[in-house]
Amino acid sequence: MESLRETSSKFPRPLSLATRRAVLATLALFASPLRAQPAPPPPPRLPVVASFSILGDLVRIVGGDRVDVATIVGPDGDAHVYQPSPQDGRRLAAAKLVFVNGLGFEGWIDRLVSASKTKARIVTVSRAVTPRKDGEGVDPHAWQDVANVKIYAANIRDALIEADPDGAERYKVNAAQYLHALGALDAEIVAAIDAIPRARRRVVSTHDAFGYFAARYGVEFIAPQGVSTDAEASARDIARIVDAVKAHKVAAVFLENVVDPRFAKRIAAETGAKVGGTLYSDALSAPDGPAPNYLRLMRFNVTQLTQALRP
Repeated sequence: MESLRETSSKFPRPLSLATRRAVLATLALFASPLRAQPAPPPPPRLPVVASFSILGDLVRIVGGDRVDVATIVGPDGDAHVYQPSPQDGRRLAAAKLVFVNGLGFEGWIDRLVSASKTKARIVTVSRAVTPRKDGEGVDPHAWQDVANVKIYAANIRDALIEADPDGAERYKVNAAQYLHALGALDAEIVAAIDAIPRARRRVVSTHDAFGYFAARYGVEFIAPQGVSTDAEASARDIARIVDAVKAHKVAAVFLENVVDPRFAKRIAAETGAKVGGTLYSDALSAPDGPAPNYLRLMRFNVTQLTQALRP
């Protein structure tokens, strides 16, 4: 028979209280699911300002969730005759970047920048666009040619990368996707206008905002106002347009969302040309309207034109 000492030595000695506690703590760690670490807070958005609604849309698309965009002239607003407010000055003062169209479009912007004392970089998105000249000087409505908006998007991307290098990859991806969408839009417009007989591609609009569209896509626009809306068309101007409509057998007269519609309605009444609808020239529509962003604005305008000009 084994001795008591020999028998007891075959069994493990009881663990000390401290050891038992350590073992239990280890088992509990592996038995319970790992707690997810809280995600780091997102970086603060880059405060930027865009001078008018179309440009604000482009900046939001390229900037995505890394930018906080304030727009000075909102939907259906006329940037030609806009009067800046004290709130606009405060927005500029708080901004890191201020995006403007340039080409003389925002006649009030230099005064606003000076009054705001902003230290923001002023980014002219039309840089590298080939300006279109007319009888009054430079036509600022370069966004009416989709190829120019590709230049706008690239300039916006580069300015955002310079101001926020940590977001460079996001800005590049957003811009690349948008440039692809713009290429598809341009091809759509070319195909839609090409389906209209050339002899019917003449319309009257209420101010000369479509020169770049005309040059790119082959539609002739006749307007009773010049490139700006800051002066009313004279009786002589309207008479000249009426004569041109009759002489050229213009198919349709179009209103614009930023211009007094009486011009076009009077011309239509005196010539018999039909009112083709409303075109969006210098501003987006409200969010619930037909042109809440640039892509939809251009598609809406082309639909209006083609429906009115078809034989």
